Amino acid sequence: MIVLLFSFICLLFCTSAFASSLQQVVLSSNSLESAFQGWLDPRLNGGRLLDFTTPELGEPLNVIISALSDPYILTDHGFREYSKSIGFSHECLGLHIGDLHEADLGDGDGRKLEQYLARQYYFPIWGTCWESLAGGNHFRAWKQNGTDANSGAWFLGVSKEEDSSKNHKIVPNGYNIGRDFLVDRATSVTRWKGKWWKAEVEWRDDLLESGSEGVNHGIAQDGLVAVLTVTRL
Repeated sequence: MIVLLFSFICLLFCTSAFASSLQQVVLSSNSLESAFQGWLDPRLNGGRLLDFTTPELGEPLNVIISALSDPYILTDHGFREYSKSIGFSHECLGLHIGDLHEADLGDGDGRKLEQYLARQYYFPIWGTCWESLAGGNHFRAWKQNGTDANSGAWFLGVSKEEDSSKNHKIVPNGYNIGRDFLVDRATSVTRWKGKWWKAEVEWRDDLLESGSEGVNHGIAQDGLVAVLTVTRL
């Protein structure tokens, strides 16, 4: 009788413990699933939505291109073609002007150098050369593809800058202006070499602190991040 009673108690305890463990696994899985929305919040793993322009200051990563987008634009080549469809291209004559920025996307790679810098493409031939002289919109891009968060999403720091005589300093309100310029282009129908795209935008106000604290040049920004999901038409 004692043996049977002990076995019954053990069965209840073990079943309860197993159910609790199973519930924890399910909750953990659901949490990961809910955290992934075509990208992963860099802050969950020590990253941030400001890049590192200097050791102390950074510029906002104010546009995310979700990994739920057209798979082609998640590739390096495809992303460059898509950038041309929304009015941006590589630097004038392929020559880099300015400092290289770093960003920590919380993907396990730590701070990594910008992977692409694109400038506003004013006209077909040498269009970005004019942007380098006269100023305009530009962005830096990083891909979230480290071993800890290999989402494949692109994180962009977009802004509008002054002309070369002012050393390409960001214009007043330039982070918001540059972001809005890119979003406006992306949410229209765009095309490049027979490929057509259109983006849907989700505005997030919970990823960046508004204001100028920690922001390069001391220029305030509104704290909004545009999450774009780009569909091939």
